[in-house]
Amino acid sequence: MELRQLEYFVAVAQERHFTRAAQRMMVSQSGLSASVRALERELGAPLFVRTTRSVELTGAGEALLVEATRTLAGARAAREAVAEVQGLLRGSLAVGIEQCVTVDIGALLARFRARHTNVEVRLRQAGSAVLTEDVAAGHLDIAFVTLPGPPPDGVRLLPLTRAPMVLLCDPSHPLARAPYAPWTRLADETFVDFHPDWGARRLTDAAFAARGTPRRVALEVNDVHMLIDLVRHGLGIAVVPQPIARKEQAASLCSVPVESTAREHWEVSVALPDRDRPSPAARELLSYVER
Repeated sequence: MELRQLEYFVAVAQERHFTRAAQRMMVSQSGLSASVRALERELGAPLFVRTTRSVELTGAGEALLVEATRTLAGARAAREAVAEVQGLLRGSLAVGIEQCVTVDIGALLARFRARHTNVEVRLRQAGSAVLTEDVAAGHLDIAFVTLPGPPPDGVRLLPLTRAPMVLLCDPSHPLARAPYAPWTRLADETFVDFHPDWGARRLTDAAFAARGTPRRVALEVNDVHMLIDLVRHGLGIAVVPQPIARKEQAASLCSVPVESTAREHWEVSVALPDRDRPSPAARELLSYVER
């Protein structure tokens, strides 16, 4: 049994899909499938139930996943310990980021790659709720998130920046020239908003709930530019972090301050595992971040 076989197995178990697992591991699907089949032959048990539409773990697969995850974590810790003693940085770095969190991730990773060519860097973009769960589960080493409220167990947050929430609307909207927008005034509006995994969406939902004010999210998106475009066409209004309202694409829209408490500000943080020290690669990347 080889570590690479376990890595391929864990990737398929997490993705529930051979093609996505192969893309994630940057190998051919045929090579990954052959490796998993060889592992099944060695263990004498099927690890997955394969159909044309899904891939599910068998009982043997569920048992192996627990031990495989632990084994891979131990092997990685061993490699990192030796590399750290030698003053080297090797292995991999898995990074997560939510869109538009005011972190120049391209420049950050380019600087890291230029100095540490032996580290394989992987990046995942998703909502902050998903990313923090991945950090807690050990799937990500570090993530840049916006998460109102406490993080999940196993994750600690290091604050980076804060910004107020603002109303983004078409210039013809009645509130476009108002000095500020009370939450209660927005109850009957049609909203464009992000998926509930996004930190900004969770913050807005919590603000309305705290005031007992209902609202209707008719248009739900997973892209900042799409949200701006929908508001620009008058299909709804949005409550967004101020940096999003300052984007060039939103120049024709009006930005109105929202009456909020200090706790209702959008905060960008670094999410790290809470159970132990970050990996050497994560610590190195963190040292490049201006706080």
